[in-house]
Amino acid sequence: MPKILLIDDDPHIRDIVRFALAREGFAVMEAGDGARGLHLAREDAPDLVLLDIAMPEMDGTEVCRRLRRDSRVPIIFLSSRDDEIDRILGLELGGDDYVTKPFSPRELVARVKAVLRRALPSEPSPPPPPPPPELRHNRLRLDLDGVRAFWDEAEVVLTATEFGLLRTLAERPGKVFSRDALMDGAYATERYVADRTVDSHIRRVRAKFLAVGGAPVETVHGLGYKLSDCR
Repeated sequence: MPKILLIDDDPHIRDIVRFALAREGFAVMEAGDGARGLHLAREDAPDLVLLDIAMPEMDGTEVCRRLRRDSRVPIIFLSSRDDEIDRILGLELGGDDYVTKPFSPRELVARVKAVLRRALPSEPSPPPPPPPPELRHNRLRLDLDGVRAFWDEAEVVLTATEFGLLRTLAERPGKVFSRDALMDGAYATERYVADRTVDSHIRRVRAKFLAVGGAPVETVHGLGYKLSDCR
């Protein structure tokens, strides 16, 4: 829950802003003067400061100057003055945004959310899941790390290209692959796969699996090849 520090000497403004922020799930701390606000900012480390400029004794610009000596907490200035000099002064002091009174509580909440999105680090995307160590399809098993193929418990010794072709089929059971698509699947494993040699590789794969009673590759006439049901 992001913590918002509201520094404003007007209790009515504080009530309105506190209610609007609390309704959106923010935790709100309040200070009615600059000195108290500066103390809370340093003690409680808010995620954002809403800072009124025109306050007695220590005004908002002085609070901002002191905060910026050792903090980069986002600051949104609140002020009843709307002239350009006041706006530039506030932003050059280190403010992140500027809202003029009277303001809509909904607009203020939207500004707070926007500044927080820019200021708070986003959660890193979770790393992609590691590839499965093996592919299984009924009686066929491919050990991807060891580059080994099995039919039941019998190992079938394949070349890198043959393994790449079978792996491509096994990754998408039921999909019909053209010869070009199968070459693309094996290409990263071995770079010496020429057009129309896929048929020869498939014949060798079939012969090797047939020796142990297996038949992992099915021909789809006129289209290409797909993984069989491997039963």
